[in-house]
Amino acid sequence: MPKIVDHDARRLELVEVTWRVIAHRGFDGVTLRDVAAEAGFANGALKPYFPTRASLMRATFTHVFGRTNARVRASTEGLMGLEALAAFATEVLPLDEDRLDEARVVIPFWQSAIHEPDFAALNDEAMAQWRTWIKGWIAQASASGVLRAEVVPDSAAESLLTFLLGSQVVAVLDARFNDPVQLRAQLGHQLSLLRAN
Repeated sequence: MPKIVDHDARRLELVEVTWRVIAHRGFDGVTLRDVAAEAGFANGALKPYFPTRASLMRATFTHVFGRTNARVRASTEGLMGLEALAAFATEVLPLDEDRLDEARVVIPFWQSAIHEPDFAALNDEAMAQWRTWIKGWIAQASASGVLRAEVVPDSAAESLLTFLLGSQVVAVLDARFNDPVQLRAQLGHQLSLLRAN
């Protein structure tokens, strides 16, 4: 009797292997052969799941964003306003080795997205979700009276998003000044600019 393969589980397994390989070896050098070897499969075994390297990379980046969003949903459940915003930001910041690995994946993804419309569209979709969340929490903070009166919500949302995206780069490239303690302090500063005294 032929072996029954759970195709969704196999795809997830390959994506999990891929993002770890990218995090530790870099993006440009990763081939389907590398991923197959790391996963313990024959080289051609990936083709039914990911016929091209680009399709595997798209699935990998979607998975990494999904990991972050799952943490955000769990950590912000039941929170509102600036408390939810702080919990969200804490999940995005690269504060541990797992999240540093995610940063090592998204940085080369952004580089590819500059020239790859499919990758750019994936990034736009992810950032649209984050903007919706951030703006919603800022609106809640305003409605509850804890937001500084002079804060411009759209500018505040973009400023925080820029800080969070930039933290991905500096935590990897300039960790001496952007370790977890320093990043938490920087986040505290960002939030203090929003909170009414």
